[in-house]
Amino acid sequence: MPQSPQAVLKDLKEKKFAPIYFLAGEEPFFIDLISDYIEKNAIAEQEKSFNQIVLYGKDVTVGAVLNNARKFPMMAERQVVIVKEAQSIVDLGKEEAQQLLISYLVNPLPSTILVLAYKYKKLDGRSALSKEIDKRTIHVKSDKVADYKLTQWIEEYFRDLGHSIDSRAAQLLSDSIGNNLEVMTNEVGKMLINFKESTKFSSEDISKYIGINKDYNNFEFLKAIGFKDVIKANKIIAYFVQNPKAHPVIPLFSLMYNYFSKITIIHQSRKKGISDAQLAGIIGVPPFFVKEYVTAARNYNLGKVIDIFRYLKEADLRYKGVDSGSMTHAENLRELVYKILH
Repeated sequence: MPQSPQAVLKDLKEKKFAPIYFLAGEEPFFIDLISDYIEKNAIAEQEKSFNQIVLYGKDVTVGAVLNNARKFPMMAERQVVIVKEAQSIVDLGKEEAQQLLISYLVNPLPSTILVLAYKYKKLDGRSALSKEIDKRTIHVKSDKVADYKLTQWIEEYFRDLGHSIDSRAAQLLSDSIGNNLEVMTNEVGKMLINFKESTKFSSEDISKYIGINKDYNNFEFLKAIGFKDVIKANKIIAYFVQNPKAHPVIPLFSLMYNYFSKITIIHQSRKKGISDAQLAGIIGVPPFFVKEYVTAARNYNLGKVIDIFRYLKEADLRYKGVDSGSMTHAENLRELVYKILH
């Protein structure tokens, strides 16, 4: 059965190692986190030159991987074999190679830790190989963190690092960086260099150390849209247009679509008499923010929201060159915001 990355890391930190790890999925962050931990900590530094082998999928066959896995460690308790980019193993798609791998899964060498880092893909769950991996390995399915869970993930990440972050600051990070966890953790890591002791981070800290403008960002833009604050929304759009690399349009369209999708859910939920506290869970936002979405639902009736979905689709097509005429990307964005607000 697949295990969570957090549970596997907990076992690793307690020195509980297994013979085979199969790390697969679309989110490379967790795959790298686990394989890097094993690479750095499974055996002592002085043993690595003889007992740690790092291979790359595009350079090896299944047979070559298993030949290394079947070697006995030299003057040590165990050896480590890590296959990075395992999805590119030359013959992994062939039945003969898969049968070889299954044979090893059934009877692995106990003194070897074999790590298969299978990025950006998933095996066919119906295949014999996939079923054996489920039964006989530490199988981690590394899925993308859903947008509605990202703020919670950020708060938990800060706690794991011995710090904390307030809800607005976590939302600011979520809306500005998105669910690219590699970028997220790199930016947070650079910020934490400045803090030796446990700290609670605010929006001002995020603005100062990560460079996200606390007044002109995706979070404040959506809030201005929701409150129908025409002046503020247009000021933020002007800032975005002047800084296109820092504020690309396509992710902004996606954020706006998700935002108004939540407002649609609020309209539907209101008919059923659902409370604000329940709404927070339904639309996947911290309770602290739900009133802002409820206000937005008052400002945009369901008919207007349906129109906005159409405006977003038209703007997205124009951005991709369909019926755009001589309209620039900046003009396209300004027109979209005008149609939403008026």
